[in-house]
Amino acid sequence: MVSLTEKIAAVTEEATLGTYEIIFIDDGSEDESWDKLQELKQTYTTRLRAIRFRRNQGKAAALSAGFEAARGAVIVTMDADLQDEPEEIPALINKLSQGYDCVSGWKQIRKDPLGKTLPSRVFNSVTRFCSGVEIHDFNCGFKAYRAEAIRAIDIYGELHRYIPVLLSAEGFTVTEIPVKHHRRTFGVSKYGWKRLIKGGLDLVTVIMLTRYLKRPGHFFGGFGLLSSLLGFLILVWLSFEKILFGASIGQRPLLQLGILLLILGVQLISTGLIGELIHFNSRSKQASTAKITETL
Repeated sequence: MVSLTEKIAAVTEEATLGTYEIIFIDDGSEDESWDKLQELKQTYTTRLRAIRFRRNQGKAAALSAGFEAARGAVIVTMDADLQDEPEEIPALINKLSQGYDCVSGWKQIRKDPLGKTLPSRVFNSVTRFCSGVEIHDFNCGFKAYRAEAIRAIDIYGELHRYIPVLLSAEGFTVTEIPVKHHRRTFGVSKYGWKRLIKGGLDLVTVIMLTRYLKRPGHFFGGFGLLSSLLGFLILVWLSFEKILFGASIGQRPLLQLGILLLILGVQLISTGLIGELIHFNSRSKQASTAKITETL
């Protein structure tokens, strides 16, 4: 942290970025991180701030706390493991000044083992395809934001990986620039194939929040209609076999599959209708507030 703080201070002052502050989030660490932060505070009295959690709350909670505490118009996030280069901060801010609301770092040349880079490529490809947001490295923690943009979204659980998607869904502009990447010298990475399962579930959550929050019937109904159609076709085929050829269908697994798909389809469609009713009821109880970007 000492080296990181010194580098950030040197870069911001050399690039004449104006007034700045450095906020560290101690996410319930069990080492001497907080003691080191207290020592740093004595040196960087007005520039350094620190927040400490009683126990580990996860990256989303740490980022949310930092976003809430930040007082500047521009917020830059980065990990403290020195894999990202503080010298890249002016480039991120410069790109942000071109009219973007979020600039994400893109680690084109990664210094990580294959067990981390390969799952990351799968994750990024699937996220890019499903979200339509054309950036290459969603999981890169080295990003720059306009404060009003990042505070317009709610981040919880594991949704910090999908911040660009959430911002884009709210109408904010997102882009990326290549950044340097170094080998990890501190800590141990927790990212791997096991995280893809959680990431996949979180991606479904993000798609629901960004595309189907106000029309849940379309999400559940689409799958329900597909399931019902497949089940119906299977049952029709089996019926033709029974009527035309006298085939025995009572013990065939295909019969059970057709019935199961038909029932599943009805359940999904019903779930979508219930979701629509809940959404309609919530809107009728409170006035609709439009998200206005500007007025004259």
